[in-house]
Amino acid sequence: MKFLVIFSFIVVILMGLVLTQAMNSENQIHTYLERSVPFVGTDIPRIQGIDGTGIKIAIIDTGVDFNHPDLFGWGPDGKVIGGYNFIQEGKPPIDNNGHGTQVAGVIAADGQAVGVAPKAKILAYKVSEDGEGVSSDLIIRAIEKAIEDDADIINISLGVNKTNTKIERAVNQALEKEIFVVAAAGNDGPDLGSIGSPGRNFGSVTVGATYNNLTSSLVATLEVNEKPYTVIPMAGNKKTEDAISGKLVFGGYGKVDELKDLDVKDSILIVERGSDVEGELLYFSIKETNAADAGAKAMIVYNNIPGIFLGELVHEFIEPDYSPRIPVVSIDREEGLEIVESINGDEATLNLFFNPDYLAHFSSRGPVSPFYIKPEIVAPGAYINTTQSNAGYNFTSGTSYAAPHVSGAAALLLQKNPELHHHEIKSLLLTTVEPVSDAYGDEFSIQESGAGRLNIAKAFDAKLIIEPPNFVAQASSDNKVVEKQFQLKSLDGTLGSFDVTFEGPKFIKFGEELIDESILNIRMSMLEDNFGEHEGKIRLSHEGTQYVVPFVLHYTSGSISIVQQNEKLFFDVYHPEEWSFAKISITNSKDGRIDTTTATPNKAASIDVYENAEYWVDAKIRVNGNTSSAYNTIDVRTLEERERLDLGIPERQMTIIAGAVIIIGIIGVVLKRR
Repeated sequence: MKFLVIFSFIVVILMGLVLTQAMNSENQIHTYLERSVPFVGTDIPRIQGIDGTGIKIAIIDTGVDFNHPDLFGWGPDGKVIGGYNFIQEGKPPIDNNGHGTQVAGVIAADGQAVGVAPKAKILAYKVSEDGEGVSSDLIIRAIEKAIEDDADIINISLGVNKTNTKIERAVNQALEKEIFVVAAAGNDGPDLGSIGSPGRNFGSVTVGATYNNLTSSLVATLEVNEKPYTVIPMAGNKKTEDAISGKLVFGGYGKVDELKDLDVKDSILIVERGSDVEGELLYFSIKETNAADAGAKAMIVYNNIPGIFLGELVHEFIEPDYSPRIPVVSIDREEGLEIVESINGDEATLNLFFNPDYLAHFSSRGPVSPFYIKPEIVAPGAYINTTQSNAGYNFTSGTSYAAPHVSGAAALLLQKNPELHHHEIKSLLLTTVEPVSDAYGDEFSIQESGAGRLNIAKAFDAKLIIEPPNFVAQASSDNKVVEKQFQLKSLDGTLGSFDVTFEGPKFIKFGEELIDESILNIRMSMLEDNFGEHEGKIRLSHEGTQYVVPFVLHYTSGSISIVQQNEKLFFDVYHPEEWSFAKISITNSKDGRIDTTTATPNKAASIDVYENAEYWVDAKIRVNGNTSSAYNTIDVRTLEERERLDLGIPERQMTIIAGAVIIIGIIGVVLKRR
């Protein structure tokens, strides 16, 4: 009896610790407060009288300042026709932070600032007071309330740094109700794999950020001994007419005393951010003045902490007559130190030029899964003005406002074509984009910028819906042919003729065939064993409009096949070399839930499934001490669905509990026998 009391006490403590860890990791969500706003509005829809009239857009954020003159009115006759305050229930969802008001302005401002869909109505759901954090439960409740309030579109400029299955399922419930869901990718770039929920959701449209069509949209290139480095122009720079070349000189922190004994004339000076004196405010404008006075042609500032940053030469503390005289760029600390440590009379070349369709450094990148593409699209999100709380306006940058640009575009398409399904709107937006290129003219990868930059006018005039608008395919050494079918739908009723072209790796043989009037079958055959991840684009020209369908292809040496038998999935692993072990994971596409099992050459593997869904299968195969991947999918539609035991505890914590219980059980048996 005494042992049972001790056993129960230990298990309760373990459960409490694990559940606390689970709640802390699942529920902490932050708003993306980079203060970004894409440019607003489009001429062609407005010429035709399309302005968002009759469309309700739910904004899940910090509330909306409905006293702002451009967003005026609370209630049935106002701009903000409803919503809910989940922070102070019973009170209107007024915005005390500014983030939600900025989002609302991008979508539907109707005054001094003009949003993308200025006559659309807003449902404001306040899930955060200060923009710093909110529980996942409030986001889920807000999505459910938006469904209840018959929203047409949901905009979520919030995110977590990993998959949250409950948010995933709530988003899917909205999609099932024909609500178009848009999510910000986040501002954790330029690292790959930096998108969290709900941006990770398969069904929502995830939006990254580019620059915009203002002259402040400068990009820069830096080469040292022909090696390129990533640099960001500081706000206040002007473009250079010609590339600037000069010897590299290290100038400490860029102070006058540090530069006076250096030969800085006609050099490109590199200095460290900040100061070596605690509390000293050594602004970038001061560093620029010192460098220009010493005769430098340009200046590079490397970070004093890990990562890259966006600096400002022009700010509220500058001298009244200050104006930058030389170009100044920022660089990551690691790359900056690499340059400093290797300086030996090296020549550098710096160039600043205007490029609106350039991926913003802060924009979070994919991939999030080997089975679908994120982000799917990018939109302007830097240096644009929008509404701010207290009747103000603000210039800012970030993906939080690239997302509402897409939400506004969806409102225009939905007003023009009310009968369109959410996935058809998604197709129109994603297949009519503009290319997004780096400073050297090369297009960014699909995992970074999706299909490309939103083009509202082109999407508005498009007459062809292509589904799916992008895809991920798998090929392997024992199955070298990939086939994909696309459903084609003409909005004017007649498909007519079209041309298909292929842009992709040379080792892929491409072919296409129109099976009937509405199904296009494409076939890709692997001509070489060039294993790895590859990407490309299929372009389709129809009635003067060119549509683009990006794809990612996984070509693996091994493979995994799947067979469904009643409520179980059985797996068969293949690899041309001798393999010893495989870890197999399946992901439920409806909510991102992952189940795992293991297999060996002598042990078959299976996993129970509980609901009808598409499942994504990822196998990590151990071969001669190395790990090889294989992928497959299966669409399960014949189950008699059943409930599964779900304690809401992540797999890692469940493993800890199970292990602890087993160990304590063994100890109990031993003690009992003594």
